[in-house]
Amino acid sequence: MNRDERNHLLAERTQVEGLLATIPMSQGITRGSFESRLRSLNDEIAAAGTSTRHPVITRLTFRGRPVVASQAIYAQFGLAATQAFTEAVTTRAASLNGPLSDMGAIPSREDYELLITGTAVGSFGFQLEEPGDELLFGEETSVGKALLQTQQLFESAVGSDDELTEATAGLPPRVIRVAREFLQTLYTNGAVCNVTVGSRSFSFTDVGQVRRAIDRLDVNNIHQDDQTFFGSFLGVLPTARTFEFQVTGESSVIRGKIAVDVADPSVINSHLNRPIQITLTTTRVGEGKPKFVLHQLPAWPVISLAVQ
Repeated sequence: MNRDERNHLLAERTQVEGLLATIPMSQGITRGSFESRLRSLNDEIAAAGTSTRHPVITRLTFRGRPVVASQAIYAQFGLAATQAFTEAVTTRAASLNGPLSDMGAIPSREDYELLITGTAVGSFGFQLEEPGDELLFGEETSVGKALLQTQQLFESAVGSDDELTEATAGLPPRVIRVAREFLQTLYTNGAVCNVTVGSRSFSFTDVGQVRRAIDRLDVNNIHQDDQTFFGSFLGVLPTARTFEFQVTGESSVIRGKIAVDVADPSVINSHLNRPIQITLTTTRVGEGKPKFVLHQLPAWPVISLAVQ
């Protein structure tokens, strides 16, 4: 059970309790029905409990010129690199909750800050985590998602064109730029990093690999264009925010993501198989396959029913 489902049960219980207070004892059958429902609600709420999970923990460690014998790190670099990394995570987290402008203040920045909870040794670095000692109902937070996705972005930057295309499809240019600035901080100081998020780990092997990642995250290497297609939607998964679209006159089906700009993707399921023109943002890296993102719902024509 997630947070919304539990809140729905709590709200219904309050409503049932209010109705019971207005039903006289003489209406035994009516009261019995509501009392039964109240017992059922109490049982469901009790069974759900307050399931918790621990915050997502990240170990960010460094090797190279600024690190002294794996026991210390030059303060100026440590501060700059950690700040650049947290800025990349904060920017990605903010983009998961609404449109993100290319410049200016990040909306609700305080909701996406990371905590430094210790140093990480082996190499030398820091342990970072999302805020909150315990998080209810096992839900992923925007910061938790952003930590993993930021790590995956760095990993994809040294992977194949298809991997980088997948990782950057739908990303606002600001998110890519800020992630690239973190890598530039590493390269300028002759350093590499390891990023471990939970049980998943990724390391740059050398400074040259960091340089190649910087080049691959350049705006001139990641091509994003808006394209118009005519056809019909075949289906939508609102929770996963994915869609299938059949282009008229083509046998292949476009499968893509639905951006956070679209408040209610389930609306599309009311218009399946209806001819419509849509605009998709297409992302392609090198020779990789294109990925598609829907940022805005089309305006379906109103169907008028003639009166006989």
